[in-house]
Amino acid sequence: MSLGEASSGELPLDGELAVVAARMSGLLLSRETVDSVLELIVSLAGSTIRAAAGAGVTLADGTGALATTSASAPLVNAADTLQYDLGEGPCLAALRESAPVRIDDVTTERRWPRWCAAVAGSGLRSVLSAPMSTEDGSSHGAIKVYATTPGAFGPVDERALVTFAERAAVLVANARAYARAARYSDRFKDTLRDRDRITMAKGFLMGRDGLDEDAAFDRLLALARARGRTPAETAAELVAPANREG
Repeated sequence: MSLGEASSGELPLDGELAVVAARMSGLLLSRETVDSVLELIVSLAGSTIRAAAGAGVTLADGTGALATTSASAPLVNAADTLQYDLGEGPCLAALRESAPVRIDDVTTERRWPRWCAAVAGSGLRSVLSAPMSTEDGSSHGAIKVYATTPGAFGPVDERALVTFAERAAVLVANARAYARAARYSDRFKDTLRDRDRITMAKGFLMGRDGLDEDAAFDRLLALARARGRTPAETAAELVAPANREG
């Protein structure tokens, strides 16, 4: 029995979604990058929704800009690019309305007429898209599957993709949070390193020139301005010869 033929009362792919959740949890523990996360999402979407000829993720950044990532087939990139260029289509609608969107046949679909007309000759016939939103209302993008036959996706597929998108949204949110934390950690380390260099440079100037701490810091700032460098860069240059001599 195909996915589209499954009983309307049947829970959507419980076993497969449980496996997906387990693999997602493992990925979180391994702290993969956002790109790796998206590649896994697309791969699992294609295998979970078996009628799909291609899957992909539309990712929204902090400015609202959209981009297709980890597309599994050329038709995904082509269809998505047309949506972005025309400003209309099922994936964009899923994002704007925070609701799943299904097209049974682009040749008879009356919504988004320009996009449907543009993709009708490419072999694409059916579309299913679901927003990737977290409980706090944050929208991270949308996941979509395309098929080359009409009526390829049914209610069971839709419920499955919605469930999948919800879990994928949490995964992407966590991956992004980890990436942000890593960047902040690097900046914090740089700040501490710069502070230590400045402290060492002040001590060097105090010992060499007989200055008190405030005067040594003023001297460091003056040297930095004269050399067109930051205080930390100037401090590093000052302490390097002292370190070599020691």
